[in-house]
Amino acid sequence: MKSKIIVALDVPDWESAQSLVQRLAPLVPMFKIGAQLFTRYGPAIVQLVHQQQRDVFLDLKYHDIPNTVANAVAAAQALSVHMLTVHTAGGAEMLRAAAAVQPRPRIVGVTVLTSVAGTVADEVVTRARLARDCGLDGVVASPHEIVPLRQRFGDHFIIVTPGIRPTGSATGDQHRVSTPAAAAAAGADYLVIGRPIIAAADPLAATRQILAEMGA
Repeated sequence: MKSKIIVALDVPDWESAQSLVQRLAPLVPMFKIGAQLFTRYGPAIVQLVHQQQRDVFLDLKYHDIPNTVANAVAAAQALSVHMLTVHTAGGAEMLRAAAAVQPRPRIVGVTVLTSVAGTVADEVVTRARLARDCGLDGVVASPHEIVPLRQRFGDHFIIVTPGIRPTGSATGDQHRVSTPAAAAAAGADYLVIGRPIIAAADPLAATRQILAEMGA
């Protein structure tokens, strides 16, 4: 499967999010809604994306007692969220409770944040194995861990990859990064891209340039 872009709506207000979704919907299939926007606007921000007939990746990194997380997954299903995150640090019982909710969105487990520097491939693989064994659909992992994850878990395990920086872009507070083309070639299913697009003078042109770099 060719890698697909998820644009991270890491913006502070409704107007900014609305402008980005309306402009970029023709080019991208899914938008990430994180803690900032969801805390301020709640389910309405999910509906904003759905109005443009695009999917929502709800990135709230659920990490709580199993019953609470299972109820949150069910609530996300009621919002017709396509995919969401739970934190693998929550442990096996929590992950199994999340996966057991039916019907439910796709669930991917956060492994090690891209802001963590150094070589963490072994830890990422360990957390990914836990996620798979507990019934999750995949994981969130940096570009540096895509290859070992693909080698161990095959083509049907979803890999969502943040830390994407087009050639010449600043890395900011992320350390384990890669270009879109390299991450796509390594086998990521989804590339989560925020600042290189949303902070660009022309987000639409920036998205087109990234897609061209990926050969899409």
